[in-house]
Amino acid sequence: MQPMLNIAVRAARSAGDLLLRSADSVGNLRIDQKGRNDYASEVDRMAEREIINIIRAAYPDHAILAEESGQHEGNDFVWVIDPLDGTTNFLHGFPQYAVSIALKYKNRLEVAVIYDPARDELFTAKRGGGASLNNRRIRVTNQSTLKGALIGTGFPFKSTTHLDAYLGMFRAVTSDAAGIRRAGAAALDLAYVACGRLDGFWEIGTMEWDVAAGILLIQEAGGVVTDFSFGENYLASGNIIVGNPKMHHVLYRLIEPHVTDNLK
Repeated sequence: MQPMLNIAVRAARSAGDLLLRSADSVGNLRIDQKGRNDYASEVDRMAEREIINIIRAAYPDHAILAEESGQHEGNDFVWVIDPLDGTTNFLHGFPQYAVSIALKYKNRLEVAVIYDPARDELFTAKRGGGASLNNRRIRVTNQSTLKGALIGTGFPFKSTTHLDAYLGMFRAVTSDAAGIRRAGAAALDLAYVACGRLDGFWEIGTMEWDVAAGILLIQEAGGVVTDFSFGENYLASGNIIVGNPKMHHVLYRLIEPHVTDNLK
C-alpha cells in the first residue's frame, strides 16, 4: 500500500496548496448552498478535481467516492475524498480545515491521509503500519476518566431531528470533562484524537468522506472506533464514538442512554 499512500499524500498536498492560494480571496468565490447549513465553494470543486486527476493518473481503474462529484465506478479499490472538510470555517477565514483522503479495498480501510495546509501538518496511516504526524509516530492518550479530559464533538447543525438526543449526550459528557471542543472539521477532530490533542470525540450524522481517513488514523494509533450500538456500522450510520479503549468505554457509557432507536 505504500505507493498508494504516496499518491494520497501528493494529492492532499496539491489540493492543500490550492486551498491556501485561495484563502485570501474567499470573498470572490462562488458559493452554493447544498442543504441546510451545508455549503460548497468553487474551491471545494477545484480541489476535488485536483485530487481525482492525480489519483486517476496513477490508478485509472480505481473507484472514487467524493463529496462534491459523488460516485465514480471502478474496481475493488475505492478512494474516499473530502477535498475541503470545514468549508464554513474556510469561508470565514477560521483556520480549521483540511483535506481528507482514504483508500478502501473490499470495504476495508487501508490508507489514510489528512492534511492541514494552514499548519502544514500531514497525518498519515497505513493498515498495520501505525499512524504518523509529519513522519513522527503518534498514539492516542492514556486518559482513563473524564476528569481532566478534553473531548471533541460535532453539533447536529444540518438537521434538528436528533437535537434532543444530542443535548442529552452533551449534558452527560460535559458534567465531568475538563472541556468540550467543537472546531468544525471532523477530519481534524479525529486526527487530533489520534495524536493525543483530544482524548475522545463523538458526533451524530457524519458522512463517510468526513471520517474515513480519521477512523484509520485512530485505529492505527491504538484507539477504538464504534457506532452508537458498540458496533462497526459507523461509516453507514454516520454516528461515531472514538477514543483510547478506556476513554471510549467512558464515553459510550454516558452516550448510550440517550441513543434513540433511529440512532442505533
